[in-house]
Amino acid sequence: MELSGRIIAVLPANSGVSQRTGNSWMSQEYVIEVPGQYPRKCLFRIFGEDRIKQFNIQMNEDVTVQFDIDAHEYNGRWFNEIRAYNIVRGAAPVVAAPEAGATPFPPQQAAPAPNANIAPFPPAQEPAEGSTDDLPF
Repeated sequence: MELSGRIIAVLPANSGVSQRTGNSWMSQEYVIEVPGQYPRKCLFRIFGEDRIKQFNIQMNEDVTVQFDIDAHEYNGRWFNEIRAYNIVRGAAPVVAAPEAGATPFPPQQAAPAPNANIAPFPPAQEPAEGSTDDLPF
């Protein structure tokens, strides 16, 4: 998946040592704002000191973030994680606001004309003898 927009927040890097392997780790989180009539924001994480230095993301930079989404459970609650694996620098696409009175949804296509040979409903069935139920099923 990917999002294009402007970096509006660069959060402090987190680091530590894995209890399982004993190796050191580093991650950093960023917030991207996707333009549009109703701009949206998304927090994503880059894991690994080498990638953090390679991407060198700066405030107000226009980027396209390629990422994976995963969820994990902790103490009975579920959390989403958005982990970026690639950053492409460049201008974010400009989304023009719709004209006054226009809907933000795409126009619906006209339904095809019904076939005159096909009845819209099946013919009514007579209730079985002795039945007081007027429902057809």
